Amino acid sequence: MSRSRAQGGEHKYLAVRAYLADLVTTELDVGDAIPSERTLTETFNVSRMTVRQAVDALVNEGVLERAQGRGTFVAPPRADFEMRLTTFGEEARRRGMEPGTRVLETGAAPAPSSVAEALGRPQGSPMHHVVRLRSADGSPMSVEEVWIPCDLAPDLLDDGVPPSMYGALRERGLAPTWGEDTISASEATTQEQALLEMRGTRAVLRTVRRTFAGDQPLMYSRSCYRGDRYSVVVPLREARPMLVPRPRPVPLDDDVPLATVPTPADAGRAD
Repeated sequence: MSRSRAQGGEHKYLAVRAYLADLVTTELDVGDAIPSERTLTETFNVSRMTVRQAVDALVNEGVLERAQGRGTFVAPPRADFEMRLTTFGEEARRRGMEPGTRVLETGAAPAPSSVAEALGRPQGSPMHHVVRLRSADGSPMSVEEVWIPCDLAPDLLDDGVPPSMYGALRERGLAPTWGEDTISASEATTQEQALLEMRGTRAVLRTVRRTFAGDQPLMYSRSCYRGDRYSVVVPLREARPMLVPRPRPVPLDDDVPLATVPTPADAGRAD
């Protein structure tokens, strides 16, 4: 293909994409259908492949979403969360969203090697272990797994899972003062897809966090966020030496995978 033809095709693709993005911003509401492929091909005098390329770009950006057999619609806006030493619920409320939680698993368990290493404990040390499904404005956003050494807060789960883990630790004189996040992109497992009600995409963001009170490791958590509903804002500062060694990366098939949590139907029966 010649350079001029390639530029012409790119220009048409960008024109369709810009038109749809403007339509979403100025005329359409969440859940509204966009014009059909046939309408767009006739309006812009382009091929269906060009139209699909423009639509695919907006689907990948989370602006549009496809419903199998129904069409393409305006997607709900992404939750734009800043990486701070706060809980999911606190960040959701800061953005004017109502957080929700479904407890999928709770209890005491021996620390697997990756968790023990991250928290500076011997392997097999007793840990509070909680797995939760987090939502914002009723839309499932993440699956979160938390480990806290039992000896730091023996009664932490006596009355059930507290609404805020950080708040419960503060009440026990263990106020979190700093933490470290590791973020990666991945594909959701089959169970994560079901829990997060993902359709048409398997892209997720994974975070691993270690939380400290001074030099004391308090909590190790792993979260899986919907890639089409979640954006991360990371404040930048001058580089500084790490205060503690970074633990080894945790593979998806670690000794306590998130895939072991129940499906939504099973979780509903357990509540």
